[in-house]
Amino acid sequence: MEIKIKYFTDIEKIKQIPNGDWVDLRSAKDVTLKKGEFTIIPLGVGMKLPFGYEAHIVPRSSTYKNYGIIQPNHMGVIDNSYSGDNDQWGMPVIAMRETTIHKNDRICQFRITQKQPDFEFTEVECLDKKSRGGFGSTGKQ
Repeated sequence: MEIKIKYFTDIEKIKQIPNGDWVDLRSAKDVTLKKGEFTIIPLGVGMKLPFGYEAHIVPRSSTYKNYGIIQPNHMGVIDNSYSGDNDQWGMPVIAMRETTIHKNDRICQFRITQKQPDFEFTEVECLDKKSRGGFGSTGKQ
Protein backbone atom coordinates (compact mmCIF):
# COMPACT_ATOMS: atom_id res chain seq x y z
CA MET A 1 0.00 0.00 0.00
CA GLU A 2 1.35 3.43 -0.92
CA ILE A 3 1.13 6.52 1.31
CA LYS A 4 2.08 9.92 -0.06
CA ILE A 5 4.22 11.90 2.40
CA LYS A 6 5.29 15.54 2.40
CA TYR A 7 8.17 16.78 4.56
CA PHE A 8 7.75 20.32 5.90
CA THR A 9 11.31 20.61 7.19
CA ASP A 10 14.65 18.80 7.01
CA ILE A 11 14.11 15.94 9.47
CA GLU A 12 15.12 12.30 9.34
CA LYS A 13 12.97 10.53 6.74
CA ILE A 14 10.56 7.73 7.61
CA LYS A 15 11.72 4.38 6.29
CA GLN A 16 9.61 1.45 5.09
CA ILE A 17 8.39 -0.47 8.11
CA PRO A 18 7.67 -4.13 8.80
CA ASN A 19 4.02 -5.17 8.87
CA GLY A 20 2.34 -4.26 12.16
CA ASP A 21 5.05 -2.05 13.67
CA TRP A 22 4.36 1.44 14.99
CA VAL A 23 6.20 4.23 13.14
CA ASP A 24 8.21 6.81 15.10
CA LEU A 25 7.64 10.52 14.49
CA ARG A 26 10.07 13.31 15.35
CA SER A 27 9.90 16.88 16.54
CA ALA A 28 10.36 19.22 13.58
CA LYS A 29 11.95 21.95 15.74
CA ASP A 30 13.53 22.67 19.11
CA VAL A 31 10.86 23.25 21.77
CA THR A 32 11.45 24.47 25.34
CA LEU A 33 8.56 24.34 27.80
CA LYS A 34 8.06 25.32 31.42
CA LYS A 35 6.03 23.12 33.78
CA GLY A 36 2.32 23.41 32.91
CA GLU A 37 2.83 24.92 29.43
CA PHE A 38 0.87 23.60 26.46
CA THR A 39 1.95 23.56 22.82
CA ILE A 40 1.47 21.58 19.65
CA ILE A 41 4.82 20.20 18.53
CA PRO A 42 5.06 20.10 14.72
CA LEU A 43 6.08 16.68 13.44
CA GLY A 44 7.44 17.84 10.09
CA VAL A 45 5.24 15.56 7.97
CA GLY A 46 1.88 15.45 6.27
CA MET A 47 0.44 12.40 4.58
CA LYS A 48 -2.33 11.41 2.21
CA LEU A 49 -3.71 8.24 3.72
CA PRO A 50 -5.65 5.77 1.58
CA PHE A 51 -9.44 6.18 1.57
CA GLY A 52 -11.01 4.38 4.51
CA TYR A 53 -7.92 4.59 6.73
CA GLU A 54 -6.83 6.81 9.63
CA ALA A 55 -3.66 7.33 11.66
CA HIS A 56 -3.53 7.06 15.46
CA ILE A 57 -0.76 9.11 17.12
CA VAL A 58 0.36 8.26 20.67
CA PRO A 59 3.47 9.00 22.77
CA ARG A 60 6.38 6.56 22.65
CA SER A 61 6.81 4.52 25.84
CA SER A 62 9.86 6.62 26.80
CA THR A 63 8.38 10.05 25.99
CA TYR A 64 7.29 10.94 29.53
CA LYS A 65 10.50 9.59 31.11
CA ASN A 66 12.75 11.44 28.65
CA TYR A 67 10.86 14.71 28.20
CA GLY A 68 8.24 15.01 30.95
CA ILE A 69 5.42 15.69 28.49
CA ILE A 70 2.01 14.09 28.18
CA GLN A 71 -0.43 14.14 25.28
CA PRO A 72 -3.65 15.66 26.70
CA ASN A 73 -5.97 14.03 24.15
CA HIS A 74 -4.27 10.65 24.84
CA MET A 75 -4.50 9.61 21.18
CA GLY A 76 -4.60 11.81 18.12
CA VAL A 77 -6.71 10.68 15.18
CA ILE A 78 -5.84 11.89 11.69
CA ASP A 79 -8.16 10.89 8.87
CA ASN A 80 -7.40 10.80 5.17
CA SER A 81 -9.07 14.20 4.55
CA TYR A 82 -6.36 15.97 6.60
CA SER A 83 -4.04 16.00 3.61
CA GLY A 84 -3.77 19.54 2.25
CA ASP A 85 -0.45 21.17 1.38
CA ASN A 86 -0.39 22.94 4.79
CA ASP A 87 -1.76 20.06 6.90
CA GLN A 88 1.33 19.25 8.96
CA TRP A 89 0.83 16.62 11.64
CA GLY A 90 1.38 17.75 15.21
CA MET A 91 1.40 16.39 18.76
CA PRO A 92 -0.38 18.43 21.45
CA VAL A 93 1.57 18.26 24.73
CA ILE A 94 1.53 19.56 28.29
CA ALA A 95 4.86 19.80 30.11
CA MET A 96 4.82 18.21 33.57
CA ARG A 97 8.28 19.64 34.28
CA GLU A 98 10.64 22.08 32.56
CA THR A 99 11.91 20.39 29.41
CA THR A 100 13.56 20.82 26.05
CA ILE A 101 12.77 18.71 23.01
CA HIS A 102 15.25 18.97 20.17
CA LYS A 103 14.61 18.82 16.44
CA ASN A 104 14.66 15.15 15.30
CA ASP A 105 13.94 13.77 18.81
CA ARG A 106 11.54 10.84 18.53
CA ILE A 107 8.57 11.89 20.66
CA CYS A 108 5.59 9.92 19.38
CA GLN A 109 4.54 7.08 17.13
CA PHE A 110 1.67 6.24 14.83
CA ARG A 111 -0.01 3.38 13.11
CA ILE A 112 -2.53 3.29 10.32
CA THR A 113 -5.77 1.40 10.72
CA GLN A 114 -9.01 0.98 8.83
CA LYS A 115 -11.81 3.28 9.88
CA GLN A 116 -14.68 1.83 11.82
CA PRO A 117 -17.30 0.36 9.46
CA ASP A 118 -20.81 1.77 9.19
CA PHE A 119 -23.37 0.19 11.50
CA GLU A 120 -26.59 1.15 13.22
CA PHE A 121 -27.75 0.79 16.81
CA THR A 122 -30.78 -1.33 17.64
CA GLU A 123 -32.38 -0.67 21.01
CA VAL A 124 -33.23 -3.83 22.98
CA GLU A 125 -34.61 -4.66 26.44
CA CYS A 126 -32.06 -7.42 27.13
CA LEU A 127 -28.47 -7.93 25.92
CA ASP A 128 -27.41 -11.31 27.33
CA LYS A 129 -29.04 -13.36 30.06
CA LYS A 130 -25.84 -13.72 32.14
CA SER A 131 -23.93 -10.64 33.39
CA ARG A 132 -20.15 -10.72 33.83
CA GLY A 133 -20.20 -9.13 37.28
CA GLY A 134 -19.81 -5.37 36.82
CA PHE A 135 -17.02 -2.90 36.15
CA GLY A 136 -13.57 -4.29 37.05
CA SER A 137 -14.94 -7.78 37.60
CA THR A 138 -12.08 -9.70 35.94
CA GLY A 139 -9.77 -9.13 38.92
CA LYS A 140 -6.16 -7.95 39.23
CA GLN A 141 -4.31 -10.84 37.57
